[in-house]
Amino acid sequence: MMRDIKQTFLEVVQAIFPLTLAVILLMLVFVGVSLKDLIPFLFYTVLATLGMAFFLTGVKMSMLPIGDAIGAELPKHNSLIFIAVIVFLLSFFVAVAEPNVSVLIGLIDSTLQGGIDNNLLILSIAFGVGFLMVISVMRIILGTHIRYLFAAIYSIILILSFFIPSDYLAIAYDAGSVTTGAMIIPVLMGLGIGMASVLQDRSELDGFGLIGLATTGPILSLMLLLGVLFS
Repeated sequence: MMRDIKQTFLEVVQAIFPLTLAVILLMLVFVGVSLKDLIPFLFYTVLATLGMAFFLTGVKMSMLPIGDAIGAELPKHNSLIFIAVIVFLLSFFVAVAEPNVSVLIGLIDSTLQGGIDNNLLILSIAFGVGFLMVISVMRIILGTHIRYLFAAIYSIILILSFFIPSDYLAIAYDAGSVTTGAMIIPVLMGLGIGMASVLQDRSELDGFGLIGLATTGPILSLMLLLGVLFS
């Protein structure tokens, strides 16, 4: 466990240090902030580094094995409906718990000034992730080539783009970024790889691509939601 924490801490430091250095240089050179004013920034940067390291360690040690175990167990039930329900519920609640969703919802709320209920936005995003994850898992089970799904889904997104008010189109596209968060990726990737590993005629490589497909879920759901509310 200590080895995992140390490794994750080093990874976080390597990611945050260049950004912190760049911010400090910008603040000193262009903004003219004094060294005294930088102390709170450095203090909270250390706290953020420690918090992120422990958070990512917990995700790797708990959520990734859970996703892999569930994915390996689901095909044994031989019921597509059962698999679809479990995958949807798991993806839905993981999306609700994803910190990136909270950040996005907060930004949308401040931009629209409370024009849309935050719970409605969260449910819409979570539903989109869950729905596309079900489609992605069915692709693995049925052996459908991923290129056909990508072509179909992005064609739908492209067509819908012409009917969504331009002010809200960018919000819908940015919603896809929530599926690249630290909570969602381990669970969904573990789920796909675990499921592909127990199917006799599937390679574990078939478990990849779920995140790419899942990113389209929030885009589609918010396009439909915003298009209906603001068209």
